[in-house]
Amino acid sequence: MKSSSLTPKQALLKAAAYCAYQERCYQEVEAKLAEWGITGVDAGNLLITLSEQNYLNEERFAKAFAGGKFRVKQWGKIKIMRELKLRNVSDYCIKQGLLQIDDGHYLETIHQLAQSKLDSLKETNIFARKQKAAQYLIAKGYEANLVWNVINQLTS
Repeated sequence: MKSSSLTPKQALLKAAAYCAYQERCYQEVEAKLAEWGITGVDAGNLLITLSEQNYLNEERFAKAFAGGKFRVKQWGKIKIMRELKLRNVSDYCIKQGLLQIDDGHYLETIHQLAQSKLDSLKETNIFARKQKAAQYLIAKGYEANLVWNVINQLTS
């Protein structure tokens, strides 16, 4: 950890640029400030200023994170929720983020992933195939009851 050679104004400009590049949560910005040698009250004041100037917005971060992870990585809601909790995002913001995921598209995605996984498995035993497909989808963060409903639908 290096000592801070940044003035408060320089640190604010650098942190604002960091936040403007992509949505960030408070924890990420706080870690970056610490990396730059800014901690304690100074870091707290910077976070407040960034929030007031709308560079830092936890709800906006949660919405972007949830929407992006679902669209790009096809994560389920459970995994998205867990990752947001790891970043100390509030329950309210997590809920708002998950609302970005359209239920119809969510079901369509889980159907596509399940079908694709079932097609790729070489296993001949139907129970083993179902189990492997379910494990895959649950690991991606989809709800177990939903996973089993979809798999049973596709294999009946």
